[in-house]
Amino acid sequence: MAQLWGGRFTKETDRLVYRFNASIAFDQRLYREDIEGSMAHVRMLAKQNILTEAERDQILQGLEGILKDVEEGTLGITDQYEDIHSFVEASLIERIGEAGKKLHTGRSRNDQVALDMRLYTRKEVLETDALLKKLLEVLLRIMEENTETIMPGFTHLQKAQPITLAHHLGAYFEMFRRDRSRLADLHERMNVCPLGAGALAGTTYPLDREYTAELLGFDGPMSNSMDAVSDRDYLVEYLSAASTIMMHLSRFCEEIILWNSNEYRFVEIDDAYSTGSSIMPQKKNPDIAELVRGKTGRVYGALISLLTTLKGLPLAYNKDMQEDKEQAFDAIDTVKGCITLFTGMLDTMVFQKERMNDSARHGFTNATDAADYLVNRGVPFRDAHGIVGKLVLYAIDRNKALDDLSLEEYRAVSPVFEADIYEAISMETCVNKRLTAGAPGKEAMEKAIVVYREYLRT
Repeated sequence: MAQLWGGRFTKETDRLVYRFNASIAFDQRLYREDIEGSMAHVRMLAKQNILTEAERDQILQGLEGILKDVEEGTLGITDQYEDIHSFVEASLIERIGEAGKKLHTGRSRNDQVALDMRLYTRKEVLETDALLKKLLEVLLRIMEENTETIMPGFTHLQKAQPITLAHHLGAYFEMFRRDRSRLADLHERMNVCPLGAGALAGTTYPLDREYTAELLGFDGPMSNSMDAVSDRDYLVEYLSAASTIMMHLSRFCEEIILWNSNEYRFVEIDDAYSTGSSIMPQKKNPDIAELVRGKTGRVYGALISLLTTLKGLPLAYNKDMQEDKEQAFDAIDTVKGCITLFTGMLDTMVFQKERMNDSARHGFTNATDAADYLVNRGVPFRDAHGIVGKLVLYAIDRNKALDDLSLEEYRAVSPVFEADIYEAISMETCVNKRLTAGAPGKEAMEKAIVVYREYLRT
């Protein structure tokens, strides 16, 4: 068992205790961050004359060799090491001898793991953001192609008013744009360096923490050494942002699942993102959408788990904080995988435009506009509401849409109706006369698309 401590102990750790305590099974994915952090630390030690230039170069060469060999698969990370830190340090000592023992000068595993996890999460924030940008690019393309594709808008899952597909997807564009904003806020707030905090109280060595932070691309060092080793707020924030992303994906998936059903038939999901039934040959199941919806709870669980782990911890570092990794890694993998698959599914999806338009017509989504027609001719709104309600009931009984009724049928309910009622309640009129900012009218949507296009250029 390769470990970085033991002088205080008179007998070996029980094997079961060792395995329970070890983190190498999951923190090995931090090998690159651990090595990069160590290389910056060594450069700083040499700058401060704590190490000689020869020792620096020897250690750096050894660390570069370890990184190369791990990535090429010629050096395996095995469970004979307690954690990724002991793997790197033991491998270094094995390769370069005594100089390798000086790597840990002025450093604790507490600030080391805090650095590794912060570096890793910072990278994942940027990768998650890049995936969201690709999703937004697909959304924008579909919006640009569908500013005149009419569909019903819903409240309470009931057809309410006519909108366009571009307008509907624009709501999700806004959601994912906010998700990117949250990630940007997190990146700015987390971009400070914990290295140099030691176990919790700094160190007597004359470290240059500003230089180390600069080497690692941070804005500066963390201001309090106890906070530096115990802070996992950035990870809570990432998991919170990831949970919100998954919530948005899940809502979108729920709609796609509905739209894919025989009752709606608004979309055709590409075969590559669907599966069939082992017994029912007619089935084409929206499995990717369902799995994304299902995996949302998995990401929520990681957030709640970390919050629960942290809620009772006294300062500074406690072993409980080792539990920040496994579920966080799983959540990171999950959200990135879900964004990627969802983007592919959406990009290849076919929208059944005629079916959407017909659904809007037969869903009486123009009823409000029929009432407005009467109001504009002097009928009090409450009376207009009742008149149109009678017309809707009449049309339902005859399996007709409002624009299928004859003028005589309209006038039998109210003599105020004239021949121009048909123009007033056409789907195109109902949509395009709504021109206020944020509305579904073609002119309003084209203005929004210009803004979105410019946003994605930055």
